[in-house]
Amino acid sequence: MGKLLSEMRPVYVVGIGLHPYQKASSTSYVALGLHAVRAALSDAGLEWKDVESVFHANCLLGMAPTRVMLRHLGATGVPMQQVENASASGSTAFRNAVLDVASGVSDVSLALGTDKPAPVSLGSSKAGLDSLERDRVAAFTHFALLAQQYADESGAVPEDFARVAIKNHGNGALNPYAQRRQSRTLEEVISAPAIAGFLTPLQCCPVGEGAAAVLVASAEAIRRFNIDPYRAPRVIASAMCSERVYDEASSFDAAITEDAVSIAFSQAGIGPSDLQVVELHDAFTVEELLYVERMGLCGRGDAPRELKQGAFNIGGRVAVSPSGGLLAMGHPLGPTGLGQITEITRQLRGEAEDRQHHGASAGMAHMVGVGAVCVVHILRNEA
Repeated sequence: MGKLLSEMRPVYVVGIGLHPYQKASSTSYVALGLHAVRAALSDAGLEWKDVESVFHANCLLGMAPTRVMLRHLGATGVPMQQVENASASGSTAFRNAVLDVASGVSDVSLALGTDKPAPVSLGSSKAGLDSLERDRVAAFTHFALLAQQYADESGAVPEDFARVAIKNHGNGALNPYAQRRQSRTLEEVISAPAIAGFLTPLQCCPVGEGAAAVLVASAEAIRRFNIDPYRAPRVIASAMCSERVYDEASSFDAAITEDAVSIAFSQAGIGPSDLQVVELHDAFTVEELLYVERMGLCGRGDAPRELKQGAFNIGGRVAVSPSGGLLAMGHPLGPTGLGQITEITRQLRGEAEDRQHHGASAGMAHMVGVGAVCVVHILRNEA
């Protein structure tokens, strides 16, 4: 095993920027990305020439989009790398930037995510291997089946899944960067025709466009550029793992989450009770119920009861997806994991305004990429 993050140079989030997530539009990805990067630079009080490496997450833009976009900031010769890891692309770009600074290669690194909707085919479709279901099992079908399995095992009813959407749409209504900014009632969530099983449209995330940028830096850079350490939470864990063979083969999303979260907690030297904020991969409502249990935020089968009692609300025991999550904030793919980091950073700074969870000092970001990979980060305010 290689070095743990705790054994390397400390790394801090010093700048965050977002272009609001939105439906597909005529806005170019260049305009989306530049908006986010300039906001992050302004937030950190840095200039473009201060950035020493770039990791650009995207899934749908095609070959070599990074230089075309960032040349508008100036030709500094900064190293650039494109990162694609399905839904976990932004989280992976952030991990690469963190490790770049932790290893001493750079003092300031930019993790950027941009995407616009476009046709996409999974690499597995070109692998030359056939499967029994072929293209018959779409993502919403997979999670509808998981929802039914969870209901059968726990006694959960459709309203229990709908409450995830009610909470997260309510949070998104408070978030100026969210694609969906409207609170919803139980009737609105469950009355629409189901897409699959009892998952209705408001229980499934929208895939639109947007951009997110995060600047990370070393302690030396914080001193050199006179950055306020009280606005620079430390990254205390970065964990990434891929799928293995599980006893519960149908619920690999939850199993890989348990693996990655366990690694992250071990790295950070903390446990579930030490978290105040969690941003997780809630592309479908059932995922929140599954993941909060596997993260240890509650017992197996207890998530519906805890959710109903407000444990996962802003102001509850632990705020889960205060940004609105993928369900309301949106899921533009490349930016998504980085958008989670911006929300956690705002929460730890105490700058989340109407979404602020009181006393937030540690937060976790979690993304799954097509079930094949899981990336987890833990941030803590140590100033």
